[in-house]
Amino acid sequence: MRFTNVYRLGLKELISLRYDPVLVLLMVYAFTFAIIAPARGVKLELENASVAVVDEDRSQLSARLTDTLRPPYFQHPVSIGVADIDAAMDAGRYTFVIDIPPRLQADASEGRRPAVQVNVDATAMAMAGAGARYLERVLTEEPLAYLQGQSPQDRRGVPAPAAVAVSRMAFNPNGESVSFLAVMQIVNMVTLLGIVLTGAALIREREHGTIEHLLVMPLTSAEIMLAKVWANALVIVLGATFALQVIVQGVLGVPNAGSLGLFVLGLGIYLFALTALGILLATLARTMPQFGLLSIPVFLVMYMLSGANTPLDSMPVLLQRVMLASPTTHFVAFVQSVVFRGAGLDLVWMHLAATLGLGILAFGAALARFRQTVSLTRL
Repeated sequence: MRFTNVYRLGLKELISLRYDPVLVLLMVYAFTFAIIAPARGVKLELENASVAVVDEDRSQLSARLTDTLRPPYFQHPVSIGVADIDAAMDAGRYTFVIDIPPRLQADASEGRRPAVQVNVDATAMAMAGAGARYLERVLTEEPLAYLQGQSPQDRRGVPAPAAVAVSRMAFNPNGESVSFLAVMQIVNMVTLLGIVLTGAALIREREHGTIEHLLVMPLTSAEIMLAKVWANALVIVLGATFALQVIVQGVLGVPNAGSLGLFVLGLGIYLFALTALGILLATLARTMPQFGLLSIPVFLVMYMLSGANTPLDSMPVLLQRVMLASPTTHFVAFVQSVVFRGAGLDLVWMHLAATLGLGILAFGAALARFRQTVSLTRL
């Protein structure tokens, strides 16, 4: 194998990509708007939740409970009647509907521990969980403070609990979802483009008839594949690095706790595995529509079950073991360790080794399949 051929074929891939406006536009979109929009638009924490209150007590205590529902956690509460609860929940107008029962203040003063009903629209899963915990705490603390005759700022007369839990949020002190979503969106776009760009390059060669031109030249299958791998991987590495430094750190204000060089190293190894997988899928498809239909389920399974959205520990044990065969699983763990926790090479080398090993296997399978395809084309 001559690396001069690999280099020149790679330049041809870059030139071909340059004159493909659709793919260029996809690259620009993927590393700019596709990162900013989800990071700022998707909220995993409690913010601006819609809430309605059914006040059947009309007392000072019920008014105090209603006053605790303020921005930025909640929208201004809307007063509705008891008969409107089911219709409002069915229509999805409010995420939370709080029903304050009659004689709340009187029963609380007499020590009867009245219950306040909180109806939660659990279809908004992230906000529903955070909001329910917040409301549970407020509805427990506010009546106690009221009965002690204290303002929210002065509660020294409240009996001290036997133990106090103090939480410390490491690596994301403010609990902002934008820090997590922005970085994971880079992983999402890299995974998508790593498969699509390389596979589309091979499909494009076949549809334009230029693959036959390459076959009559003194080129090996490995040289053709490596050229597509390094050219497309280089473009994605540059785009992802730009997105991390300019979009994530500059525009969104999310810090990078780790080494940029280590991130680029891991990204290059990951793209080696992805581009090989893209070529393998392209050898199984005959046209771009077939390649798209084949790559979409592969991409979705690799990303959704990689631990980027939910921890691997919460998945079934069998599925956890199966997903260890995916390079995305190891790369997500690598990125979270480096970017969020500032880990060094001594802590993430196992993820890099696993990704590289899976990449070699994918490249070997793609090369065998590509050689078979080339042989059929020559015949």
